[in-house]
Amino acid sequence: MENNETKTDKYLVTGMSCAACQAHVEKAVNSVDGVDSCSVSLLTNSMTVTGSAVPGDIIKAVEDAGYGASLEAGKRKDGNDFFKSMEEKLEDREIPVLKRRLFVSLAFLVVLMYFSMGVSMWGWPAPAILSDNMTGIGIVEMLLAGIIMMINKKFFVNGFKALIHKSTNMDTLVAMGSGISFIYSFVTLLHMSAEHDHQAQMALMNDLHFESAAMIVTLITIGKLLEAISKGRTTNALKGLLGLRPKTAVLLKNGEEITVPVEEVNVGDIFVVRPGGSIPVDGIILEGDCAIDESALTGESVPVDRTEGDRVSAATINRSGFIKVKAEKVGEDTALAQIIRMVSDSAATKAPIARIADKVSGIFVPAVLLIALAVFVIWKITGAPVGDSLTRSIAVLVVSCPCALGLATPVAIMVGNGVAAKNGVLFKTAASLEQTGKAEIIVLDKTGTVTSGVPVVTDVIPANGISEKELLSEAYALEFGSEHPLGKAVTEYCSSLDLAMVKISDFKVLPGNGLEGNSGGKILRGGNLSFISKTCEVEKEIIEKSSLLAEQGKTPLFFSSDGRLSGIIAVADTIRDDSAEAIEEFKRMGLFTVILTGDNRRTADSIGKAAGVDLTISDVLPGEKERIVERLRGYGRVIMVGDGINDAPALTKADTGMAIGTGTDIAIDAAECVLMKSSLKDAAAAIRISRRTMTNIKENLFWAFIYNVALIPVAAGAYAALGLTMSPMLGAAAMSISSFTVCMNALRLNLIRPYDGRHDKSVSDIRNMKEELEKEFKTINKKENIKMEKTIMIEGMMCGHCEATVKKALEAIDGVTSAEVSHDKGTAVVALEKDISDDVLTKAVEDKDFKVTGIN
Repeated sequence: MENNETKTDKYLVTGMSCAACQAHVEKAVNSVDGVDSCSVSLLTNSMTVTGSAVPGDIIKAVEDAGYGASLEAGKRKDGNDFFKSMEEKLEDREIPVLKRRLFVSLAFLVVLMYFSMGVSMWGWPAPAILSDNMTGIGIVEMLLAGIIMMINKKFFVNGFKALIHKSTNMDTLVAMGSGISFIYSFVTLLHMSAEHDHQAQMALMNDLHFESAAMIVTLITIGKLLEAISKGRTTNALKGLLGLRPKTAVLLKNGEEITVPVEEVNVGDIFVVRPGGSIPVDGIILEGDCAIDESALTGESVPVDRTEGDRVSAATINRSGFIKVKAEKVGEDTALAQIIRMVSDSAATKAPIARIADKVSGIFVPAVLLIALAVFVIWKITGAPVGDSLTRSIAVLVVSCPCALGLATPVAIMVGNGVAAKNGVLFKTAASLEQTGKAEIIVLDKTGTVTSGVPVVTDVIPANGISEKELLSEAYALEFGSEHPLGKAVTEYCSSLDLAMVKISDFKVLPGNGLEGNSGGKILRGGNLSFISKTCEVEKEIIEKSSLLAEQGKTPLFFSSDGRLSGIIAVADTIRDDSAEAIEEFKRMGLFTVILTGDNRRTADSIGKAAGVDLTISDVLPGEKERIVERLRGYGRVIMVGDGINDAPALTKADTGMAIGTGTDIAIDAAECVLMKSSLKDAAAAIRISRRTMTNIKENLFWAFIYNVALIPVAAGAYAALGLTMSPMLGAAAMSISSFTVCMNALRLNLIRPYDGRHDKSVSDIRNMKEELEKEFKTINKKENIKMEKTIMIEGMMCGHCEATVKKALEAIDGVTSAEVSHDKGTAVVALEKDISDDVLTKAVEDKDFKVTGIN
């Protein structure tokens, strides 16, 4: 039965030597029925194919094109073969082979050059049997050149094999250049053997080019070795990540500690880690407190405190404390494996900028062959000797370099991805790496992205006659029994001050109002202004201060003791320490900055002003975020940064979606770039890495194109009248250097300082359109997409966090497109895309401990 399921498979491809090979493989695979897309990487010798075609058909297509292919190893039950397969893929097999070929070739080449240059031209001594025997010397040169060509037979096998399959490549050019030199010299040698005149033999001796035939393949081998070494260095980041994986783990079995290889750790096993030890697999802490150094995964150098219930990741280091951990993810499911896979997969994809080189590579070698033939014919017509015409034609063949074209983009992508990964920035594709630096607008989700997402105490305002310590002590006692997020913010703040907690009895939670308890005969109360003002007098000055706090996006909590106001404690979700600095960096880069949030306008504007963004768009329903991002794309390329489930559609719609690493799995899956740390400065770093990588690629492409444009005419003898010519040997040397130069230029990306903004510059004039953008987006029609509405009356909501809880519960229901919740009005306006029963809506709200009094 035919299987039409679309899937993505990865293959290893053998036999490729240049960009032309890459183009031929892609063309062959794309012609297979059922293949939707195919991307081939010359750097990693890998191929990614998406579609419904069966692997057998794809492998046959590659083989018919003159290359080899095999499916990459699949996942085993233990998942640990991922690391082994990655190590095998990155294992250096090419360099040792090239070194052996080169050393043996050089040994024979030295002898060959002694005879061809020393004996024939400079009169150096030769064995008696060859003294004055030009034919004998020619035969020795032929044998030595033949041995060197046999040592480097790979060029000839691959080159002529490609020619037979009508898919010429770099090896074809080298094989033809070297082969023609050898054949022409062999024919000349036959003429020499038939010639008895010594002077005639000496003249023919000058037409022997055996040393050129041997020198061409030897110099190209030198170039291939240099290229392999520099290509190997581009994967150092991946090798470094693989090296982070611990080799052993200390399991706890039957009360005893047993050291085992990390491959033997299974999900559910309990392991222990002492100070200085590495976490072997991802897990959750069962016992103990520690400080974890996560720099290997996130680039963050400051250790993070972890305690019971917190998760830890493989390859991080326990700097202090003894912990007992339960294994949750092992092998290729660990965070480390996911990072390695992401970097590797990204390097195997293609950036749009590579299309230029791909188009040229597809026709490059046939064009060079035609140029070489034309050069021979033109020089012969002008009366040049056959030997000179062939020499120039051969020089054209060997100086042309499709390799540099093929390597220009992938080596830079590999190094750029490696630098990004070291700094906690993960690009999923080469396209996302390219697009990030081109962005003109950056859209930021507020909660958890610009802000920390956790409420904290921001202001403590005691009433007249009450000390700050008294207010905090009463609030500490009252809020200690509360499960509310705002209450937790108060208790954590008081705990950090080492305040003594007052004992309390008769504690009550009054839905929709606040808290009440008895302390030493005093009735303590806490809640919103409406609740407190019913039990005590609130001065006008305090009310004004609370209004000011509310305008700043803060939630004022009022506290009283025995009917007398004690004061206000304000709580808010504050902006991250570095958010304002990061947003300023975005502006220096020329980006227009936007906060996009579902929060009310007052809170959003307060955060937007503190962060320094150009535009704040508030009161946005989850379904509208995607639409607004689409509208913003009409003004320029957009980056969307978010962390929540409701950000996923917008992340997908943006030109580049960035997910905060601490965000939800859905957001991370939807994004094209993941920021492992929860810092917006990483987004700025990602943009810098992208821009520098694209600059590097353009430099590489410029070099690859200009090299061929400049040197092919020289090799063809276009400037011979000026005395500027090139021998095949010099052409081969130049060809070798070109690919090496491209690789070495890419390695300069390792010098990037992603967090250094001193050289930031604008690449767009989008910021000049600020007034137009503000006018366009300040007013959002929130009813545009609503098909059906229900208004739910709810008791028990006290603050913005209550709103968020109800909102999340309602929007989790299938068919609810959005929910507008107001604790002031005690309502939730629900937008529906299909009919949902009142019972379902009521249950969702009341499961969160609020009371539904009616639904309209």
